Amino acid sequence: MTKITLDSSITNKVPTFKIGIIHYTKIVVSESPQMIKGRTQLYQENLYLELQEQPVTERPGIKEWRTTWKALGADQNRYRHSTESLMRRVSKQNYLTPFHSAVDLNNFFSLQYEIPIGIYDGSLIDGDITIALGDEKTGYEGLNGRYNSLKNIAYSRDTEGPFGSPFVDSKRTSVTENTTDAIQLFYLRPSVSKEECTKLLNAAGKMFSQIHGGDYTTAILTNEQAHVEI
Repeated sequence: MTKITLDSSITNKVPTFKIGIIHYTKIVVSESPQMIKGRTQLYQENLYLELQEQPVTERPGIKEWRTTWKALGADQNRYRHSTESLMRRVSKQNYLTPFHSAVDLNNFFSLQYEIPIGIYDGSLIDGDITIALGDEKTGYEGLNGRYNSLKNIAYSRDTEGPFGSPFVDSKRTSVTENTTDAIQLFYLRPSVSKEECTKLLNAAGKMFSQIHGGDYTTAILTNEQAHVEI
């Protein structure tokens, strides 16, 4: 069992902060099936048209996460959360290219729900997980190929150190086609009720499992329930 904790360094600044968790076991990651590729492409094309009428920063989820980012102390213009970065790409018709089924579906969920979501190889996570607020010493080599400072940015860490954030994820725990156990962290919108968040996680978990097989369990961390074991 892995214990996951939401640290008070975050909830002291944003009391309604919520983290959604899905733990997948016995999954098979591969090239995305044509259905996912087609659905993602169509979604991006429709989103592009919508974004010609409504700027990225006015989308409800993006807007709320920019406000949350600022409340935690980070500059939302200099350090954009991952979903805003994805959506800005779509607004320029720079559509996401398929990578593999787990990352592709993770990106699809992120665009659909307008929230940052990270997915990590459970076998590469060492010990318990804490989600906390970064300081000037927090950072790692990211999937973008450079060192990323996480000062005043929410991030996840294990006993080895930081491995994920709603900004950019680390290379160390990235999901590959060899992954069979994965942990997905949803940086939920603070304003959304726990009931709605539970529905969102169950819908995402069901769709992910339809593609990858295996089993999944969900959990939500809040100010009131800051610890969970999965």
